[in-house]
Amino acid sequence: MNNEELTAAAQLLPSERLDYLLTHDLSIIQSSEVFSFSMDAVLLARFASVPSKGRIMDLCTGNGVIPLLMSTRTKADIDGIEIQPRLADMAQRSVKINELDNRIHIIEGDLKTFQPTGERPYYDLVTVNPPYMPLSTGDPKENMHYAMARHEVACTLEDVIRTCSRLVQPGGKVAMVHRPSRLIDIITLMRAYRLEPKRIRFIHPRLNGEANMVLIEAARDGKPELRLLPPLIVYNDDNTYCKELMDIYYGEASQLKDG
Repeated sequence: MNNEELTAAAQLLPSERLDYLLTHDLSIIQSSEVFSFSMDAVLLARFASVPSKGRIMDLCTGNGVIPLLMSTRTKADIDGIEIQPRLADMAQRSVKINELDNRIHIIEGDLKTFQPTGERPYYDLVTVNPPYMPLSTGDPKENMHYAMARHEVACTLEDVIRTCSRLVQPGGKVAMVHRPSRLIDIITLMRAYRLEPKRIRFIHPRLNGEANMVLIEAARDGKPELRLLPPLIVYNDDNTYCKELMDIYYGEASQLKDG
């Protein structure tokens, strides 16, 4: 489709726009009224150990950016679940305009009560970019769409990890992006729900700065053995993206390197 055809097919609401994921020639619907995707989602989609086939679930999928990006790395069927009707609708339309509705299925629902169907009601991989902040830190004046994306309004960290464990098959992987300040909580909860952390990578804005994101992948019923991967430093000294980020956003990179 050309730009005019894409815009018409997207059935954009007045506040919506059509953005482009340049590396993979994909389009995505976004709006200033709801939370747009950011670097953490892009990094998670590259970090996760995506199976070549099978089934993948993306929890807290938002406008569907992670399923869209992962679709370039696999032939697997991908489900995404989102509790906010506005975001779920945007994700469904984004999937349709990219002609991926035969492989990506967006579900409007609550991850805490979702039950997969079919002969094989488990997933080979579960990814999640959950709300980072406890509800107690929320701003009562904040737009509800933003509040639910940022704060644990609809689900807590434990809800998320419990659901990951429930949905992933034994030996399957769970990949998450979060704040480093919650890492001890994440590891503790993962082990409580039979998810063994296997890979961790810290993301630092600058060489001498503290990490502001952490990527963590666990295996269901895995043996204890953790790899701490080399950190990713986002910005060069001249405030440009590092080569790895440039490859991810504008080049041919298929995944975050393990070093």
